[in-house]
Amino acid sequence: MDLKTIISSVYEISEEAMTAFVAKIDSVEFPKGHILSRAGSRDSYLYFIKQGVVRAYTEYDAKEITFWFGIEGDVVCSMKNFVERKPSYESIDLLEDCIFYRIHISDMENLFRKNIEIANWGRSFLGKEIMKVENRLIEYQFANASERYEALMKNKPKLLQRVPLGIIASYLGITQVSLSRIRGK
Repeated sequence: MDLKTIISSVYEISEEAMTAFVAKIDSVEFPKGHILSRAGSRDSYLYFIKQGVVRAYTEYDAKEITFWFGIEGDVVCSMKNFVERKPSYESIDLLEDCIFYRIHISDMENLFRKNIEIANWGRSFLGKEIMKVENRLIEYQFANASERYEALMKNKPKLLQRVPLGIIASYLGITQVSLSRIRGK
C-alpha cells in the first residue's frame, strides 16, 4: 500500500505537510517471526504497514493473549510507548514477512510541534485508536464468542486465511476447539 494513501486514510493533510511528513519516513523489511517491539522495552518508531500482518500480544498465565492485528494500511505501535514514552506491555510479532514505512517518534513529535496539520493528523490517529479500543471493550462486554467471530469476519475477512487459528482464538478469548465449533456452524 502506498505511504501517502495510508497517511491520508488517517487524516487528509496538504501536499506541503505531506512532503514534510514523508521526508522523515524510511522503509524497512523484516521476516515472519520478527519481534517488532518486545514487551517491557521501548521502541523508537511508529510503523505504517505496506505489506504483511502483525499482532500485538502479551503472555499471561503461560498463554499468549492477542490484543489486536495490523494489516496493510494500518499504523501500528505500542500506545503506552508512543504516548507515555514508557516500556510497552505488549509485544508486536510479525505473522508474515512485512514491509513497513516508519518514522522515529522524536521526528514525529517535532513535526507535531512545527506543523498544525501533522499535529491534527496525530490527534486523529489517537482518536481512531481510542475508538478501536472502545469498540473492542464493548464487544467483549456484550458479544458472545460467535458474535465476536462474526465481527472479525466482517471487519477483517482476509485475516482468517493469513493468521493461524490458535492466534485467532486467542484474540477472541476462546480455545481453538471452541473456534472450530463456531466455524463449523
